[in-house]
Amino acid sequence: MDPSPIVITFAAFFLLATVSGQEPFRRFEYKYSFKPPYLSQKDGTVPFWEHSGNAIASEENLRITPSLKSQKGMIWSKLPTAFEWWEVEILFRVTGRGRIGADGLAFWFTEQKGVEGPVFGTSDKWVGLGVLFDTFDNDNKHNNPYIMAMVNDGTKAYDHQNDGSTQQLAGCLRDFRNKPFPVRTKVMYYKNVLSIFINNGMSNSDTDYELCLRAENVFLPSRGYFGLSAATGGLAGGLDDHDVQKFMTWSLLLDSATYGDVTAEQQKFDQEFKQYQDQLDKKKEEYHKEHPDAKKEKDDDDWFEEEQIRELRQIFQGQSELRGLVQTLSRKLDEIVGRQETTISLVSSFQGQGAIGHIPQGQIPMQPPAVGGGGMARHEVDNMLAASRELLTSTRDIKTLLQTMSANNGGKPASYGNIDITGSVNELKDGINTLKRDVSAVSQRVHSAPVGTGASGQMGGCPSCVSTTVVVAMGFVQMGVILGYLLYKSSKENQAKKFY
Repeated sequence: MDPSPIVITFAAFFLLATVSGQEPFRRFEYKYSFKPPYLSQKDGTVPFWEHSGNAIASEENLRITPSLKSQKGMIWSKLPTAFEWWEVEILFRVTGRGRIGADGLAFWFTEQKGVEGPVFGTSDKWVGLGVLFDTFDNDNKHNNPYIMAMVNDGTKAYDHQNDGSTQQLAGCLRDFRNKPFPVRTKVMYYKNVLSIFINNGMSNSDTDYELCLRAENVFLPSRGYFGLSAATGGLAGGLDDHDVQKFMTWSLLLDSATYGDVTAEQQKFDQEFKQYQDQLDKKKEEYHKEHPDAKKEKDDDDWFEEEQIRELRQIFQGQSELRGLVQTLSRKLDEIVGRQETTISLVSSFQGQGAIGHIPQGQIPMQPPAVGGGGMARHEVDNMLAASRELLTSTRDIKTLLQTMSANNGGKPASYGNIDITGSVNELKDGINTLKRDVSAVSQRVHSAPVGTGASGQMGGCPSCVSTTVVVAMGFVQMGVILGYLLYKSSKENQAKKFY
């Protein structure tokens, strides 16, 4: 019995769906790729690529444009593609200090290489595909940063005023500026279907992609050149660094026959690599046998580290530096506190020795006076006692002088001319005796009781006595006046004697 047409049709559709849903075979194309380390050679060139404009190549990344005004840069593959379907993965960063950026970055697959021009640093009216990462909002619709795909047949001029919104094939709104991790973009063109996936740089995972756009019936040139370009605007506040760290290309193969050829070639390369690795290990063993004291080389895994491990290491280093600074600060504070305690103990011992000196036998030592609260400090008491001693010395000198003057006059009352100074001398003697008694009383109180203030803020237990400093000052003033008067009268009498 022949199968019904319905069964045949179902089987045909099933077979077609199975073939169309088959995953393509991927082959890495190193001549259309670049990645670190050693992205550029010593002469600054990138193998199998050529860059121009303001592009700068280094060992770690390719800076297409620096963050300066009106900069344009680009890089193009030297060779045209030899495959029809392909997949490209781009790892890049767009960073700037301003709130908005300008102008943006672009990925190209065109029939001919571009030259310097107005569309993100390259020429307009291209033939092929352009994936534009636009950061500047020209149409004031507040829809930037924006990712869009545009296919051109060589007749369309890019519409800058509307940010190409009327010419785009499809697009998505994604913020790719100033992200903590590099932004990953995957552009896949397979069987006239264009798919763009994006990882906006919030994670470092190489599998965390989300679909940005998908368009069918997209017809691109079967052979073309890959390229990247970027441009900065003329505004001082919208300048970005456009850095590309990796550009990886895979060709997508359809049938297993071609895949068999690829597998055989890959097996050949793997076998050659294994032979080279075995020879290298053998030479290492021979070297270690000949040089047993030589330092063991690091393993291959120790030469490289993952980005997450590097970030953690940097965080730990920063924390260690902060911890060292805190410990240094704590040690300095401990030294300052120790010096303060040493100083306080020396001052206390000095005050104690000064207060305890010359203690009579059987008398209780006097405690050091407390400073503050309105009482007299130790240095004030010392100054008062020194002034008292000077006053007593001056009094003795005056007494000796008066006795000498009396002896010279033959025991008669001291007089200068017609002026009798006996009364003044007697008054001076009485004042000096009174001052001596007051000073002696004060000195006895100082040596017999602690110096301080009572509850009423007055010294000792005398609520109405005058300060010793005032008494000493008054005594000095009184003696100065009397001595000055006596010397003045004496000079007048001497002048009168010479005249007569």
